Amino acid sequence: MINEYHIPVLFETCLKAMELDNGTVFVDVTFGGGGHSKAILERIGEDAVLIAFDQDEDALANVVEDDKLIFVNANFRYLKNFLKYYEHPKVDAVLADLGVSSHQFDAGERGFSIRTNAKLDMRMNQQADVSAYHVVNDYPERDLFAMFNAYADLKNVRKVVYAIVNKRNEGPIETTGQLVELLSPLMIGKKLNQFLAQIFQAIRIEVNDEMGALRDMLEQAADVLKPGGRLVVMSYHSIEDRLVKNFIRSGKFTGEAEKDLYGNIIKPLSAVNKKPIVPTEEENKVNSRARSAKLRVATKNAE
Repeated sequence: MINEYHIPVLFETCLKAMELDNGTVFVDVTFGGGGHSKAILERIGEDAVLIAFDQDEDALANVVEDDKLIFVNANFRYLKNFLKYYEHPKVDAVLADLGVSSHQFDAGERGFSIRTNAKLDMRMNQQADVSAYHVVNDYPERDLFAMFNAYADLKNVRKVVYAIVNKRNEGPIETTGQLVELLSPLMIGKKLNQFLAQIFQAIRIEVNDEMGALRDMLEQAADVLKPGGRLVVMSYHSIEDRLVKNFIRSGKFTGEAEKDLYGNIIKPLSAVNKKPIVPTEEENKVNSRARSAKLRVATKNAE
């Protein structure tokens, strides 16, 4: 299952951080190929339960038959509602392995990859209304500027936006191949693939409202964790990691932390590690996706 769909990064480290021996209700909000979930199910007791989330219908093929598993085919931003629905409002650990799975990149027809020519899609939830086609062809110039400035580390954002707008005035940009052909002349040389990947990344984040969903999930995870429970989050993008780091540190995503009368920061979580855990060089060689990974672990403070 793991090899065919997705190779988890820092696999054993994530499972250890969840402290599976210290609870009975666990959550995997990014089921994907089921690699983490399968291992969790093998290691928890018969009286325990795992609630796994994934909005991608392709993930349904990886669901295993196990009485301890509750699978939710929905975005993890609805974490709290579904936990209440399944009568497990408080949990012992929440695991999130963020970003796009290897399967989604390899499924060329989904439009996530710069390597294949497919319809502009990039929807993780294939029933969602907004696709990459809508973003590229219908977003006003100012919204395209804002999107690329926020989600891509580009020095020529204006040229990118103007190229897209001028081209779509001639007719719709319908495929990933058209987008690659249009924008490739803006970056010649060894950094072309990185340049295109950043553009696709920004569009994908916008299509799926990934940062909004992440903020929702983190706030809800802090609410549903039992005191002493673990939040384990793997991120692959600096914006994701910053949101996770700030929320663990201060209970907020931006601005100054709130403090009590004695000057102590009021926050729901405390970091287990001061710095993020990163893969070893050996793992980086085996799995190229690991190079950008950062793992942060936090414990729920007493209420």
